[in-house]
Amino acid sequence: MPFESLSERIQMSLRRITGRGRLTENDIDEMMKEVRLSLLEADVNYKVVKNFTAEVKQKALGEAILKSLSPGDQVVKVVHDELKKLMGEEAVPIAYKANGATIIMLVGLQGGGKTTHVGKLANYLRKNDQRKPLLIAADIYRPAAIDQLLTIGQQLGIEVYQEGTQAKVVDIVSNGVKYAKSQGFDLIIIDTAGRLHIDEVLMKELDDVVKAIHPDEVLLTIDAMMGQDAINVITSFHEKLPITGCILTKLDGDTRGGAALSIRYLTNIPIKYVGLGEKLDQIELFHPDRMAGRILGMGDVVTLIEKATEAIDEEEAMKLFEKMQKGIFNYNDFLKQLKWIKKMGSMKGILGLIPGLGAQLKKIDIDDKQLTNIEVIIGSMTPYERKNPDLMSRSPSRRDRVSKGSGRPYQEVNALTKRFEDMKKQMQVMSGMDQKSMARNMQNPQVPTRRNKGKGKGRGNFRI
Repeated sequence: MPFESLSERIQMSLRRITGRGRLTENDIDEMMKEVRLSLLEADVNYKVVKNFTAEVKQKALGEAILKSLSPGDQVVKVVHDELKKLMGEEAVPIAYKANGATIIMLVGLQGGGKTTHVGKLANYLRKNDQRKPLLIAADIYRPAAIDQLLTIGQQLGIEVYQEGTQAKVVDIVSNGVKYAKSQGFDLIIIDTAGRLHIDEVLMKELDDVVKAIHPDEVLLTIDAMMGQDAINVITSFHEKLPITGCILTKLDGDTRGGAALSIRYLTNIPIKYVGLGEKLDQIELFHPDRMAGRILGMGDVVTLIEKATEAIDEEEAMKLFEKMQKGIFNYNDFLKQLKWIKKMGSMKGILGLIPGLGAQLKKIDIDDKQLTNIEVIIGSMTPYERKNPDLMSRSPSRRDRVSKGSGRPYQEVNALTKRFEDMKKQMQVMSGMDQKSMARNMQNPQVPTRRNKGKGKGRGNFRI
């Protein structure tokens, strides 16, 4: 989960005041000291921390809040709104050109995940905005950079334009843009060279490319683990190039969150997208309000629904639901559910989007390999056994064979079959309750009936 440590500290600070019927100025001061310390430890810029805490304190001490019925909850809302404002208020998606191909150029230092995020962004925009992307390999200096982009393009089924490492970068990009326009691509994403540090040669080359093709977006990839150094990198790039936004990478790692909470306030450059893992579909549009909710442990139900909608086929889900209601759910159906869950991302990431669960996750050991182990066990069953789960629960010899075939301990296979049977029984009980309820409703329809018809003047008595 992004900002796990910061989130935990801030939530602990706010717990001092939530649920209390009365707050004093001293209560607010104590809370703000802890919030200030939490932000500084998360490597948020000192100026940002100072202004943020001053704004929150001023609003939290307002008469309307201190005299309200739930002042603690009102203060939490103030903190949420100020965090959202700090990160930019609203999401800032790609600004597409009205006519012709939109050109996006990714720049950044080496090691920030630039090449990977060229593929991630192309994949995201293709799926979510129905674009037809072409990738241009313009990093001719880093060993195997072109090969890496070609591999990513092959995995995603997206074409990559390249001219090797001998041509000039400006010529490669100019030729690539001409090729894209001639072939009907409406989105061009350029992977440029990075350096271990900012230098004049890098900036001159990037500036020449910008002047040659006039990109619609110049996005800077920033490693979320950089902390306050990220501000210096952004400022240096922005002095030479027209940076229109950032992609914050490695937000799923051991990041303290300082960059995300400082970038927009100090540079006025929006964070447009965030990378949340190594897989090519693990990128999201950055929503300041949703991120503020996650930091405060409020969850992010909207993102959870979006992930579920993207991963789960609605028609297939309805069919599965009907099978569950009828009690004919089998291991093939269970396997299908597991694959849906894996497509949504890590279990910890999914659970972290559920309101109230964020703080509890640190106490729980969640290993995504467990899902893979279950898949391996089910894969070692015969097709007939997968269709008829009772065979596995009744036969120790079958479980023993599956254990040996999957390479998983017998106890693990045993636990899976027991869990599956328990789940089936619960579904049958719930289904039976629904059917009884429906039968009862049919025998005693809940229809309002009027008594003493015709009596009174418009004030009939009703019986349910």
